Amino acid sequence: MTNLGVLKVIDPRTAWPDEARDFTPWLANNIQMLGEALGLDLVVDKREADVGDFSLDLLARDLSTGHAVVIENQLTSTDHDHLGKLLTYTGGFDASVAVWITKEMRDEHRKALEWLNERTNTDTHYFGIVIELLQIDDSKPAPNFRLVVAPNDWGKPPPGSPELTEREKRYRSYFQDLIDELRDVHHFTGAKIGQPQNWYSFSSGHPKFYYSTSFANNKRVRAEVYLDCGDTEENKENFDSLFAKRELIEQLFGEELVWERLDNRRASRIAVYRSGSIDDDESALGAIKTWMIEKLLRFRTVFGGGLEPLLSGRSNETS
Repeated sequence: MTNLGVLKVIDPRTAWPDEARDFTPWLANNIQMLGEALGLDLVVDKREADVGDFSLDLLARDLSTGHAVVIENQLTSTDHDHLGKLLTYTGGFDASVAVWITKEMRDEHRKALEWLNERTNTDTHYFGIVIELLQIDDSKPAPNFRLVVAPNDWGKPPPGSPELTEREKRYRSYFQDLIDELRDVHHFTGAKIGQPQNWYSFSSGHPKFYYSTSFANNKRVRAEVYLDCGDTEENKENFDSLFAKRELIEQLFGEELVWERLDNRRASRIAVYRSGSIDDDESALGAIKTWMIEKLLRFRTVFGGGLEPLLSGRSNETS
């Protein structure tokens, strides 16, 4: 008979004794795990973001839409105080997603979040998540984000939304196919919802850049590393440092790249292009999707360890 282990749920405070000093920094550094539970690609914009006299634990951004995501942590049972704060932060940052992470979701607070999803602005979505530590016998504990509250129509256009144009429908259909393959086949993203727009961005797992792909102007298609840590000066410094290693990076990538410092913008990009349009036929769009996936996977191979190896260790090994 198969020898099976015993699965245990242990107190999150065994790993994170202090919510502010331990759990919130850990979550900021592992935001992609929360994103997978929500079906979003998230990037952290700020820790301890102020709204009046209160401080939000984490202010994040949904890379697929650019909308704000507020995250309130509580390593105890839910209470009215944190519910009120969650609503304050949602309004203060005009967030499209509000996430309440807790050790235990009391029934009255679960019902309150469900009521908010049913009765409030359909452009705002409320999530309740229980953070667990799972352990099999004496193994290392593993974090688990258990979704207990989510909008019933999550991922569907809200009632009364403007009818999408045919072009928007084509974008949504195309990017839905793209992210489904990237997620299910290549484990590149946790995103689940295609958007009716000409671009889609993905978390890199590193705070200083993310990956993106788009139908650009002049009937061109782009895949890129987008350098944006939130600070213009640091973005340009990072770009210039990477550009100094251009030969190495292009050798690792396998082809020439287009280096765009974008001096009139906060961010910079490193990209590849090909011809193509969302108006192309299905066969051509299939070839574009294959191209996008190939380039994004190559970018992950080169940049997946972050920027520092490219600027130090890896370049030393190559030289």
